[in-house]
Amino acid sequence: MATEKLDLLILKTLDLGPLHGYGISRRIEQVSEGVFRVTLGALYPALERLERAGAIKAEWSVSENNRRARYYTLTRAGRRQLTAERKEWHRVAEAMTRVLQTDVE
Repeated sequence: MATEKLDLLILKTLDLGPLHGYGISRRIEQVSEGVFRVTLGALYPALERLERAGAIKAEWSVSENNRRARYYTLTRAGRRQLTAERKEWHRVAEAMTRVLQTDVE
């Protein structure tokens, strides 16, 4: 999965509320009905990149099964990035749809 797409999926997932890494991966898979399967090997570098960029922040807490886990939340900068990336995604998707729906004569 391309870096930009993964970042957008992570930001949108965290827009719904704080989650730990495994929870982010599971929610993306569930909401996409299995179309997107984010491996932890791809997820954690993306989370680190987004945290360095200031789009998300992480804090240690206790998970639902009583284990220590890093919970990620969206920052204001992350919300702005999400808004910008969603607009760009919709622009590109609409253009692709127009091209794909064009009949060749």
